[in-house]
Amino acid sequence: MTRSGDGREAHLVELVDAEGVALGSATVSDAHTAPGQLHRAFSVFLRDPSGRVLLQQRAAVKTRFPLRWANTCCGHPLPGEALPVAAARRLVEEVGVADVPLTEVGVYAYYAEDPATGRVEYEYDHVLVGDLPVGVRPEPDPDEVADLRWVSVPMLLGELESDSRAYAPWLLGVTQRLAASHVPEPDPVRPDGR
Repeated sequence: MTRSGDGREAHLVELVDAEGVALGSATVSDAHTAPGQLHRAFSVFLRDPSGRVLLQQRAAVKTRFPLRWANTCCGHPLPGEALPVAAARRLVEEVGVADVPLTEVGVYAYYAEDPATGRVEYEYDHVLVGDLPVGVRPEPDPDEVADLRWVSVPMLLGELESDSRAYAPWLLGVTQRLAASHVPEPDPVRPDGR
């Protein structure tokens, strides 16, 4: 059995400086080997009509932070690739959702070491949000996602601040960026569907 993402470990990521200026490239594997190399990444949140966000529990075979709860999907654009293109690809690959317009709401730069795998995350992380169209159901890839759940942003922030051990280390920072953004929440759907 191959581990999830093994093929992606050879893909290139874009190395950046502290301001997000591109400096070159490295493989995913090299960028995540201690001490790590700062590189561009993205974290996507999908919202439902009530404003809740979709979380995924990362699959057990993930090379970094397996079985931790995280935002809807994450990934790395290829060097020079537009963030919306890369994020749209990962939404399809991880949770089976296509054609969702995404808005960037901030950047969260962080460093985290995974004690279970010895791998590191050292990322300049663009936070994106999109509204899941009514009637669309996520269809997660079991090689990427162990479970899904919906949660309100205030409830998620409370959970992260009280006990963060079940969550990916970037989730608090990206959720704070989402909460601080001025991107309007979706209009609630009326019971009659209008």
